[in-house]
Amino acid sequence: MKNQVQLITYVDRLGGGGLAELQALLNGPESKLQGVFGGVHLLPFFNPIDGADAGFDPIDHTQVDPRLGDWADIRALTGHVEVMGDVIVNHMSSDSPQFRDYARLGSASKYAGLFLTMDAVFPNGATESDLLAIYRPRPGMPFTFTTLANGERKILWTTFTPSQVDIDVHHDQGAAYLQSILDTFAANGIRMVRLDAVGYAIKKAGSSCFMLPETYAFIAAFAAQARSLGIEVLVEIHSYYQKQIAIAQQVDWVYDFALPPLVLHALFFQTAEPLKAWIRVRPANALTVLDTHDGIGIIDIGADASDRVGRPGLVPPAELDALVERIHANSGGASRKATGAAASNLDLYQVNCTFYDALARQDAAYLLARAIQFFMPGVPQVYYVGLLAGENDLDLLAASGVGRDINRHRYSPDEIAAALQRPVVARLLDLIRLRNENPAFGGAFSLLDSAPDRLLMRWQAGAHGAELQADLHTGTGRIVVSDGVAPERVIELHAA
Repeated sequence: MKNQVQLITYVDRLGGGGLAELQALLNGPESKLQGVFGGVHLLPFFNPIDGADAGFDPIDHTQVDPRLGDWADIRALTGHVEVMGDVIVNHMSSDSPQFRDYARLGSASKYAGLFLTMDAVFPNGATESDLLAIYRPRPGMPFTFTTLANGERKILWTTFTPSQVDIDVHHDQGAAYLQSILDTFAANGIRMVRLDAVGYAIKKAGSSCFMLPETYAFIAAFAAQARSLGIEVLVEIHSYYQKQIAIAQQVDWVYDFALPPLVLHALFFQTAEPLKAWIRVRPANALTVLDTHDGIGIIDIGADASDRVGRPGLVPPAELDALVERIHANSGGASRKATGAAASNLDLYQVNCTFYDALARQDAAYLLARAIQFFMPGVPQVYYVGLLAGENDLDLLAASGVGRDINRHRYSPDEIAAALQRPVVARLLDLIRLRNENPAFGGAFSLLDSAPDRLLMRWQAGAHGAELQADLHTGTGRIVVSDGVAPERVIELHAA
C-alpha cells in the first residue's frame, strides 16, 4: 500500500455517476482532485448497491452493479490509483441465488451448508446463559425464524438484519464462496481488501461469538489466502483497544478506530494525555481515519464490555459520556436524532454525525484534527463527506430513517464544485498534498515531550523534517517544515 492519503467513497454518492465519472473526478485533467489520492477504497459496488444495507448485503459479490459500470471500469481505475474493495465475510443477501436455492430446496440444496443456522452452533439446544453471552452490535438476538418453501422450519443466524444471512465460513461452500471473491478481485487489479464484519464470522457455543481465538486464526488463514494472490488485507473491528493491537499482528493493516474519539476528546477537554498514551502503544500498521461510512466509534476507547474484570478504557466513563453529549450539542442535536434508539439499523457503539459537525463546523479545529490524523504513523484515509467538510444530511436521514445516512450525503457535481471552492476544503487538500509529497513522512516518527495541553509530533528523513505543534487549549496548531537548505516554512492551521 502506498504511503499516501487514500479516499474512501461510495461510487455513486460522489458526483452521482458511476465508475467512469469517479475516474474523471479523481484523474481528469480539469479536476481539482487530479493526483490528490494515492488510493481509493470503493465502498460496496456489488450488485445491488441499494439493498437493505447500502451494498453490504450483496446478491452477487462478484458482479459490479451495472448502474455503476463493470469490471473493465474497475481495471481502468486501478491504472491510476490503488483500489481497495470490501470482502463481506460474515453474510450475504437473502435475495442471493444461493439462498433462494436453499429457501426452495432446504436440506436438499447444495447450498444447505453455506448458511448458518442456530442448531449448527447449538446442536443440543441453547440455554439462557448461552444466548445472553452472545455479543451483537444491535439490540435483540441475532436470529431470524423462517419457513422454507418445502416446509422446513429454520432459525437462521442473522447478525445484522434479517436480509443479511450469515454464512458458515468453515463449510466447503463457505470457503469456496470467499475464495471466488478473492479470485475475482485479483483478476481485476484490486490489490487491497477490507474484511467487513469479520469479527462475527466464527460462532461457538458458550462464547460471545465475537473475536474468539478461532476468529483470529480464521483471519490469519484468510489473510494468507489473499497474500498468495498479491492482495493486502485490512481488518475492520470495532472493539476494545487491546483487541485492535492483537489483531494487528495477524494482518497487513487495521483501522485506528480509537483515533477519532480521542482527537475529539483532546479538543473538547483540552488535553492530549489520553491521545499520547494511545500513540505510545498503538500498532503502526494502521489506516488512520476520522470518519467513515459508519459513525464515530465510542467502544474503541471505552472499557472492555466483554471482560468481567472490567479492564479500563483509554478515557474514564464519565468523560466518554460527556464526549458524546458534546457531539450532540455541537451538531445542534442532529446526531442525537441519528444515534441509538432514535434510528433504525442502529449501532450501539457509534455516534452518527459528520466529523465537521462534531466539531461545530469550526474550520481551525477541523484542520487541526486532520493534521493530527496525517501525522499519525500509518496510512491516512479520508471519507468523501469529510473531504468536502460535509454537514449532517437531515433530509436523507428523514427519508431513510437510517441513522448512518446522516453522514452519507449524495453529492451532485455542482455541490462538489462549490465545496472545492471553500477555504477549509482547499486547505485540507493542501494538507493532503503535504502528507503525500514531503519526504519527511517516509522517515522516522517521534512523539515529543510536551505539556498536557500540547501535542508535538515530528517526522524526520535526513534533512527533511515536518513537525506538528498543536495547542489543545486554544484548539489551534501549525506545521513547521524544513529541508536543511531553505528557511523553515510555517503553515498555520486555519482556513483563511
